Parts: sequence; C-alpha cells; structure tokens
Amino acid sequence: MPQLNPSPWFFIMLTSWLTYSLIIQPKLLSFVTANPPSNKTPTTLSTTPWTWPWT
Repeated sequence: MPQLNPSPWFFIMLTSWLTYSLIIQPKLLSFVTANPPSNKTPTTLSTTPWTWPWT
C-alpha cells in the first residue's frame, strides 16, 4: 500500500508547512487591520422608560 510509505508524503508536508510558516504567514501578519480594537469603555446611555397611553 503506497499510502503507508512516508517517504514522498513527508517531504511534501514538510515543504508546504515551511513555505506557509516562513513565507506566507509573515506576509499575512504584516497587514494592519482596518478597524483596530480600542481600549475605550462602552458608555451606557440613560434611557427613560416608555409611557404607554393605555396604562
């Protein structure tokens, strides 16, 4: 069964993993997000309850 022979598949997996981790990943991580998270605390709005006409 050729699936159990790790000789060609291990090299392919190793090359693709090294390509991803050394070339593609730093290029993707260099992009700045368009909407960076902020440290501001959310403000709560003071609302008044709705007065229903039939109550």
